Amino acid sequence: MSGDAPAFAPLKLAPGYRRVAESIAARIRDRSLATGEPLPTEIELAAQLGVTRSTLREALRELESQGLLARRRGTKRMVVSRPDAASVVVQISHALAMHDVTVAEVCDALQLLEPPLAERAARAATGPQLRAIAAAAAAFRASRDTRGALLAVTEFFEAVDAATGNRALQMAQRPLLPLLQGSLRLVIDRVPQARARIALAQRRLATAIAARDSGASRDWMDKHIRDLRRGFEVAGIALGTAVRPPD
Repeated sequence: MSGDAPAFAPLKLAPGYRRVAESIAARIRDRSLATGEPLPTEIELAAQLGVTRSTLREALRELESQGLLARRRGTKRMVVSRPDAASVVVQISHALAMHDVTVAEVCDALQLLEPPLAERAARAATGPQLRAIAAAAAAFRASRDTRGALLAVTEFFEAVDAATGNRALQMAQRPLLPLLQGSLRLVIDRVPQARARIALAQRRLATAIAARDSGASRDWMDKHIRDLRRGFEVAGIALGTAVRPPD
């Protein structure tokens, strides 16, 4: 070979248990293994895959940590599961924080996502969902401490998003909310008018959605996100600050 030819990089070979885990996960993802379906016993599964039981157990532990398998109560038998939605939200939130996503980036993402979601909620919300939106707004007004206020803010956004009836949209938005809580805590504590402005936006949004006014719902959500962004600046929080991982 010529001395100028580029060298080949070493191949990255996944550990055996990772290959086993991926083989089982592929069957779960394509629904060959249905949710709730038990796996074969460890002895049977190890024989089918041609691996040792120790390798298989390591693979099963990894899939269990991912929420794809769960242990049936009272037995060692593993059954097919699916990740809990709340756990997925937390994992994505932590991943975004570890990549140093900034306050400005989260605000920009919410600016793109939330107004259309509010517009859709005005068209699709059911009676119970409208009551959930109103209850979240009332919880914010009644909150006495910052932690309670932050939880109520999150609950309000989640109630609006749930009213769209679109789970994919909800899952796209929800990991963003925990990332703002650290900065929003400072806004509520430092900016005297922050609570009143949030309460006003929530009240106007709840009223517009209940009236099936999709245009006003979109406009008020747009104003609300812009106001939150402005609140960070008033509180002295640089928009280029990396978000903190959720508690």
